[in-house]
Amino acid sequence: MSPPAQDDWVARSLRSVWHPCTQMQHHETVPLIPVSHGRGPWLVDTQGREYLDGISSWWVNLFGHANPRINAALKDQLDKLEHAMLAGFTHRPVVELSERLGALTGGVLGHCFYASDGASAVEIALKMSFHFWRNSGQAGKQEFVCLAGSYHGETLGALGVTDVALFREAYGPLVRRAHVVDSPDARLAREDETAVDVARRAAAGLETLLQQRAGQVAAVVVEPLVQCAGGMAMHDAQYLRELRAICDRQQVHLIADEIAVGCGRTGSFFACEQAGVWPDFICLSKGISGGYLPLSLVMTRGSIYQAFYDSDVTRGFLHSHSYTGNPLACRAALATLDLFAQDDVLFNNRRKARVLSQALQPLADDARVRHLRRQGMIWAFDAVLEDAQQAATFSRRFYAAALRRGLLLRPIGCTVYLMPPYVLDDEEMHLLAERTLLTFDEVMRTPLVAAWSEPQGSML
Repeated sequence: MSPPAQDDWVARSLRSVWHPCTQMQHHETVPLIPVSHGRGPWLVDTQGREYLDGISSWWVNLFGHANPRINAALKDQLDKLEHAMLAGFTHRPVVELSERLGALTGGVLGHCFYASDGASAVEIALKMSFHFWRNSGQAGKQEFVCLAGSYHGETLGALGVTDVALFREAYGPLVRRAHVVDSPDARLAREDETAVDVARRAAAGLETLLQQRAGQVAAVVVEPLVQCAGGMAMHDAQYLRELRAICDRQQVHLIADEIAVGCGRTGSFFACEQAGVWPDFICLSKGISGGYLPLSLVMTRGSIYQAFYDSDVTRGFLHSHSYTGNPLACRAALATLDLFAQDDVLFNNRRKARVLSQALQPLADDARVRHLRRQGMIWAFDAVLEDAQQAATFSRRFYAAALRRGLLLRPIGCTVYLMPPYVLDDEEMHLLAERTLLTFDEVMRTPLVAAWSEPQGSML
């Protein structure tokens, strides 16, 4: 029997699959792309059309699709152990992964707790912080602080520290809200201010809040260097240095959500390294498995681990996931770490970043662009759109126009961003820049039509 035609796969998906982060009605005008396979930075549909993956398939696919070295590691692991419960048992991949990650922090964050997705990792860190303070005789420390425009996931606990109204407001009655403080977003600089000035101003506001809520706040959660889903808001590393010092003075935990910005994305393996500080918790997911399998984890300090180490079961951290520390996912993560080490990825990414930045340089002189910016392997710019209707539909129009050029990009509101896999060669980087520039010009020049008049959802 021959496989279903492309249109049949799309129709069947629309009937049976509820797609994430999507207003399903929009697929009446922007068809689904039925993916057949991937190779390197390319996705190929069932008709053989190729799409350059400019966003690493939602920021996870660091080393390309069907990477032969990660494939080989998983094939080897399949013949050994596919899954075992991590309560009462352990296995080599999870031990090796924990040890290697801890070593990357110089042993400062030497304990790893595993889950399957980023939002779960954030919730684990929040619960650990709350429970630590209770175990330490400070049960009144039950509040959390996040930044304006922050995004930490969409489960209820993670939504409590997320400040993106589109995701949070519908579930407001279910959510325990955190305190929201000013973002250190460098775009907020006042006249004669630098990015460092913005960072210090935002940090000062945070310390004022912590002083006012002394004995009540358990932790501050932050996306180091780049607030991704909030529009690729980039800040100076000085903010993290200020934040670490403030949390120490006010006896508050610092949670670094490195789910999107970790694993080399900002130019160092952990974004916090660029500030020369370590938080009390680091949350990792997305790229840690190379985009192969669901995996997340929380790294923390020995002093926090010891607060739970007791004969009393109620003082233990009673949190679990059925697939915690899955051997296949951990093996994919180990293969990902091998690629970093063996291919000197961070060094090579710096050269690649220069190539792509130069190719995108025409945007710097384009009056339709504001705030062209880069942090490591993340590029972003904001489209200047005075018309509200144009702004409301920009991301979907851009996404559709990019697909027509064989390019996968999904703007966030009026912010176009690029987070490509680390495996692009020079030709592919120039192609990514060329198609981005052409798509942007087309969308900015093309008048709106009735098909794009309905309200727009977020396009991460």
